[in-house]
Amino acid sequence: QKKESAQDILTIDADGLTIWVGRNNRQNDFLTLKKAHPYDLWFHVKDQPGSHVILASHNADPTDAQIERAAQLAAYYSKGRDSSKVEVDCTLVRHVKKPAHAVPGYVIFTNQTTYIVEPKKE
Repeated sequence: QKKESAQDILTIDADGLTIWVGRNNRQNDFLTLKKAHPYDLWFHVKDQPGSHVILASHNADPTDAQIERAAQLAAYYSKGRDSSKVEVDCTLVRHVKKPAHAVPGYVIFTNQTTYIVEPKKE
């Protein structure tokens, strides 16, 4: 199961930083809990089902454009895709926790910043 979720994770380059997009519950868990570094940025659309998106910054300071790109992808790969503006929460991966016995893909998080973006794939 782990191997299956490690493959086929959508990987996008954003001006030198990598963005990973989980496209199902298992990939979301794998990305957020195993693959991401604690100081990477984690994005998820606010109050709706959607992908976990990781901006792999490894403690570097990402540019506003890189942050916006990751937030747009999180909005696009969510139930809010058809809206013109979507709220996307962003926090460090270290602030994302999985409660005991929670279903795959379910996490709780703190210390978030909310961005309002237009969903975009490219």
